[in-house]
Amino acid sequence: MATYAIGDVQGCYEPLQRLIQHIRFDPSRDRLWFVGDLVNRGPDSLSVLRYIKKLGNRAVAVLGNHDLFLLAVAEQIATVRPEDTLQAVLAAPDREELLAWLRQQRLLYREGPFAMVHAGLLPQWSIDEAEMLAREVEVSLQGPSYRDTLRALYPSKHLQWSSNLSGPTRLATIIKVLTRLRACSSDGRMESSYNGPPERIPSGYFPWFKITNRKHRDTTIVCGHWAALGLHCKDQLLSIDSGCVWGRELTAVCLEDRKLFQVPCNGMTGQD
Repeated sequence: MATYAIGDVQGCYEPLQRLIQHIRFDPSRDRLWFVGDLVNRGPDSLSVLRYIKKLGNRAVAVLGNHDLFLLAVAEQIATVRPEDTLQAVLAAPDREELLAWLRQQRLLYREGPFAMVHAGLLPQWSIDEAEMLAREVEVSLQGPSYRDTLRALYPSKHLQWSSNLSGPTRLATIIKVLTRLRACSSDGRMESSYNGPPERIPSGYFPWFKITNRKHRDTTIVCGHWAALGLHCKDQLLSIDSGCVWGRELTAVCLEDRKLFQVPCNGMTGQD
């Protein structure tokens, strides 16, 4: 029995299937964890969603920013851009079933010494607090008010976390942290636009996982989202967005022994 965490797929179905074969995934005994951004920018988001949904309880997925963007586009809250590749999902006969399934997925999944999120955690959040905050959002997205939460998320550049926030703004800010965070200040103020390599982060900001006093540092965080960071595995961090949609690699890591598996994604192009 093995548990494999898989980096940002972003609609790259064919590399995903090659990676599944490479790790010799056995659905009768193994499990797959997906760090989010299942869809968009790659060529076959529809097949990716159908495949992971069909895995049932053999797969765990957390939502990424592209997955939430799909939900917002489907509700006409956000607008498709030229680089997006969501049309096949939006036109699919099982569209509503797939979107309803997507809304049921987690923002944070915690098991044993691991916690999986798409992007990262603010330094002032303990893992217990992060789990509770994520649950607030999950309840909203799974309920009748999910459109209000999505409306508060677009645009999100102005959103900054405060425990005093309430309503849809609070939920949208939690989403921003969990699905978009790359850099922040030591007191948890998010840098909202940077997506380049860590050595070029604007002054006063740091990679979220480099802040030494963060309250969740005893938990191993499994995440993706930061393609310019690339594969970055340390004692308490497994950051595994290795840029498949950019034509680099799709990565899986076995959580039991940290063995890495990769397949090339030649021919894939896109944006983070």
